[in-house]
Amino acid sequence: MDFAEQLKSALDIVKVIGEYVRLRRVGTTGRYTGLCPFHQEKTPSFGVHQVRQFYKCFGCDAKGDVINFVMEIEGLTFWEAAKLLAERHGIPLPKRSDYSDGEAKLRAAVMEMHSIAAQVFQANLRVNAGGEARAYLERRGVSNEMVEAFGLGYADPSGQTLARRLSEAFPPEALEASGLVRRRPEGIGFYDAFRGRLMFPIHNESGKPIAFGGRAMRDDDQPKYLNSPETAIYRKTSVLFNLHRAKEQMRRLNRAVLVEGYMDVIGTYAAGVREVVASCGTALTPLQIRAMRRHADHVVLNFDPDAAGANAAERAVGLLLDEGVHVRVVTLDGGLDPDEYVKQNGAEAYRAKLESSSGYFHWLADRARAKYDMRSAAGRVDAFKALLPAVQKIPDKLERAAVADDLSSYLGLERSLVLDQLKRAVTDRRAAAASAAPVGASVQIPPIERLLLSALLASDRARREILPALRPEIEEGFASREIFEALRHAARPETPALTGGAEGSSSPGASGAAGGAHSRDHAALFAAVEARLAGPAQKLLHEVAAADEISDEESGFQQAQACLERLENSLRKKQLEQLRARVKSAEQEGRLTEALEWMVQLHRLENAGR
Repeated sequence: MDFAEQLKSALDIVKVIGEYVRLRRVGTTGRYTGLCPFHQEKTPSFGVHQVRQFYKCFGCDAKGDVINFVMEIEGLTFWEAAKLLAERHGIPLPKRSDYSDGEAKLRAAVMEMHSIAAQVFQANLRVNAGGEARAYLERRGVSNEMVEAFGLGYADPSGQTLARRLSEAFPPEALEASGLVRRRPEGIGFYDAFRGRLMFPIHNESGKPIAFGGRAMRDDDQPKYLNSPETAIYRKTSVLFNLHRAKEQMRRLNRAVLVEGYMDVIGTYAAGVREVVASCGTALTPLQIRAMRRHADHVVLNFDPDAAGANAAERAVGLLLDEGVHVRVVTLDGGLDPDEYVKQNGAEAYRAKLESSSGYFHWLADRARAKYDMRSAAGRVDAFKALLPAVQKIPDKLERAAVADDLSSYLGLERSLVLDQLKRAVTDRRAAAASAAPVGASVQIPPIERLLLSALLASDRARREILPALRPEIEEGFASREIFEALRHAARPETPALTGGAEGSSSPGASGAAGGAHSRDHAALFAAVEARLAGPAQKLLHEVAAADEISDEESGFQQAQACLERLENSLRKKQLEQLRARVKSAEQEGRLTEALEWMVQLHRLENAGR
């Protein structure tokens, strides 16, 4: 096997994908399901098959092996994804270093430059030049422990330190693509993009620095916060600050705390709230929400209390509800932001605020009451119209009815009017959903055919003994005939993926290690079959494999044998009916010689079945 095949055989796709998506085991055959990380959905349509080592979403048709998944989720090339997996799981890389293309090499250079920049900034903070930034952190109550934990640093004002360091090791085109330095106006040489700023490294979900946020140390240095531009390794609309640290606690508590700024994250994290994240200098986006939802279903919003923060929170509530997230909102006393509240009131008080945070709806209702004239009927109706979209997004019918009751009394409207408008809105939404063409609808094939295909995929013995016994007369009527042909070709002894040595052994006396090899053989077989298919046939293969309920080799063979017997009986019955019809037709038309010939065949077939 080449390196990619060795890598795939050494990894468990469930464990790898489980680092990005919360998966739930289904049945006992190694199937898992979860919310698709590649498109918006509220009901899981994303499946991972442990035995066959593939993933498939029946909503957006995303599919592939473990390397494909990492390519998609991290936005990497094939070689970058393979390299990332190998390094993360301690698998030696090939000695050759020329596997990557020009784009991958550029991305690797930009990634390395950000690692160097993080080290340079951290070193700057420790020396005399970083005194102003250290004094600021001390005034803000940021401990040395948090400085180290978040890798905080300082970009010195000279504008030369990082540019000189990077110019020694990287070509000009890579420097310019990094976003860390800028070309001088005269076009000769580079200078640092960040100067005289406290530096916050931004990491990808794997924990590697990919961008920076820099806070000015002086009021006349604008903007107050300067963020890295988008580069080959950084898309700000997809990245959340601190997600790589927060995701483990997010999964444990099934909760994310969403704040606005870097300092809010650090202050909240220092208070023991490790599940805290923030957007990176942008308004919250659906991609960032999906990144959170891969790890937690519940989000507690704690944005700044000023008008801009409240408006951002209201917009965020709508986006979170669109993605099916359960939302609560924290309101802190004294108009303080999270970092200030922790400093003034302590960690325990802040954690208590999180636990007692209110549902999003009451927070929105208070905002509506403050915005509209509740003394007039028109104002109350306007407030109701403003809140109606949020009520519609409540998935639970009973909860929606309870909120509608609260809404009518809270706004001083007749309950019947509120319920009528709500029912009409829900009906319109359902009609719109029903009119949309279903994506990934199941391909309809007879149950016996689907069951036989599933058994053949599960059992090596069935492929050796049952597949050759399938007569062309049986198989010619199959909707999945193309898959059977691909399976027959992939199961031939000379197929490289299924031959040779201990890696492919599945003999009765094999050890536990051979059992792992047997599982890898299933993955190799599936990959070989999939490679020979396209379009509807490939889609059908994924459906059958994802719905597999056959758990072992022997039951797969027995099921295939039973299917073959039923198919043989059905074929014989069909042939008998055809012969009887031909005998009858020949007799009625006076073709007695022909009728006699059909009768001989009929008796021969009847006797063969006894």
